[in-house]
Amino acid sequence: MDLERLISVARGDELADLVLRNGQLVDVLSGEVCPTSIAVAQGHIVGLGGGCRGATVVDLRGGYVCPGFIDAHVHMESSLVRPREFARAVVGCGVTTIVSNPHEIANVLGVEGIRFMLHDARNAPLDILFTIPSCVPATSLATSGARLTRRDIRMLLKEPGSVGLGEVMDFPGVVSGDRRLLGEIGSCRGLPIDGHCPGLSGRELNAYAAAGINSEHECTSVAEAREKLRNGMKIFIREGSAARNLKALLPLVTPHNERWLCFCTDDRGHSDIVKEGSVDHLVRMAIDGGVPPIMALRMATLNPAEHYRLFDRGLIAPGRRADLVVFRDLYEPRAEQVYCQGVLVAENGTEVRREPIAAAGVCEGKVANTVHVDWAGIDFRIPVEGNRVRVIGAVEGQLITESVVMEPLTRNGRAESDPDRDLLKIAVIERHRASGNVGLGFVKGIGLKRGAMAGTVAHDHHNLIVLGADDLSMMTAAEAVASVGGGMAVTEGSAVLALLPLPIAGLMSDRSLEVVSDKTAALAYAVKELGSKLRDPFMTMGFLGLEVIPRLKLTDLGLVDVDRQNIVPLFTT
Repeated sequence: MDLERLISVARGDELADLVLRNGQLVDVLSGEVCPTSIAVAQGHIVGLGGGCRGATVVDLRGGYVCPGFIDAHVHMESSLVRPREFARAVVGCGVTTIVSNPHEIANVLGVEGIRFMLHDARNAPLDILFTIPSCVPATSLATSGARLTRRDIRMLLKEPGSVGLGEVMDFPGVVSGDRRLLGEIGSCRGLPIDGHCPGLSGRELNAYAAAGINSEHECTSVAEAREKLRNGMKIFIREGSAARNLKALLPLVTPHNERWLCFCTDDRGHSDIVKEGSVDHLVRMAIDGGVPPIMALRMATLNPAEHYRLFDRGLIAPGRRADLVVFRDLYEPRAEQVYCQGVLVAENGTEVRREPIAAAGVCEGKVANTVHVDWAGIDFRIPVEGNRVRVIGAVEGQLITESVVMEPLTRNGRAESDPDRDLLKIAVIERHRASGNVGLGFVKGIGLKRGAMAGTVAHDHHNLIVLGADDLSMMTAAEAVASVGGGMAVTEGSAVLALLPLPIAGLMSDRSLEVVSDKTAALAYAVKELGSKLRDPFMTMGFLGLEVIPRLKLTDLGLVDVDRQNIVPLFTT
């Protein structure tokens, strides 16, 4: 940056690169809205008010201007598209900064996966920053594809765009004083350290916060969020695809605490982004729920910028990046123009491409061919060992599951799926090392009447997860996703009804956003035809194996009682 020229333009001695005139400035710091012009040079704001002169002048015709939106915590992998395609999806929503935790690909490929994300992000039309994943693997109760050491974390924190330590998921390990975890946290002292401690309370929460963890995005109730605020943790109010917590948490927001609150999308599927939006959708929901507009906008701009110490953005003021969103309605903001560092990057919801981006090709290299299964050892038969089984109770709109006990349907000495009671068989197949590990169980709440669905997106270990009404459909689905290097499939009997290949680590497509949209629509239609009424059944299925979210989950090692952090038998008395 040429600081001399920047100051010269700010004084008015030279022309600005760009002047936005006749705008209504939304000052998220003071809470005021005032008419102004905005002068931009070298991607930064250099002047406000009348008299600004520029080489290019844009008349905003009275439109509102606020800082670009910041997604405080997101896993881009959950969108099923690579970073540059994810950015295409959200930039038209007014998002100019993403703080991404590449925790998912790290559990498959470790450092190599993170480097792929960092490299691919350089082609994005917005700014993608990263928190370095913690707890890889999340626990010892599942088999992941990689492990990050403290040395790896220290090395990755030196990468451009790294802003802190990602969510510390193994909260029981932190509370109990696990030396590896405390070493990770200790190496990040002085940086933002994001949290993940669903349901944690009392002295255990005190211990977790005392470790230096200073944010939380897993709150599902106002009482939980208030206790965590009292422990000094910033609360990221989440509205993703599988976890929809915003409406429940809106009563938390007051003028006294809102500066400690941010918005995040966490795991948001690209279909929801296309239909509803990104952070802008959360802002509109908050305003509709009674949060004053400027307060809601502040939670999407200045608050996350300050949390991550991004003091060059989050506010429209001289010296800040010219990351700007223009919209017409303060009470229902929808991006009309989006500027990132003073460049128009999106207009009326669509990315403005300055230079053509090469079409995504066939996935290759170290991020491909990550599905390795010992098929000879795969068997979905469950011998009867009792009269009652533990069942995972899926809850739509939540990552938390219920732990239910039911009588299984038995036939010829085996426990079978019983679609009439919404009781389906579920399996998690280890797919990183071809170990032959298979965890077997039952799930309720999916709603399939026939057929099966499978995927290699299974947080956080990302083994191959499959559930269904019969063993043949389950095997067809599992083999289908493995045959394309990872992905998602819907089957009935030996027929594949819909298939989405995800060759990048078994998590992301190497195709365009439009192609993925078409294929996920086909998956959704096929699952609906088989009887499920869930809004996003694949997103729900993908979290049934996450052994750090209560209550009961399934990994390749077996059923996990998350509260006790141990493997429990499927059959119980």
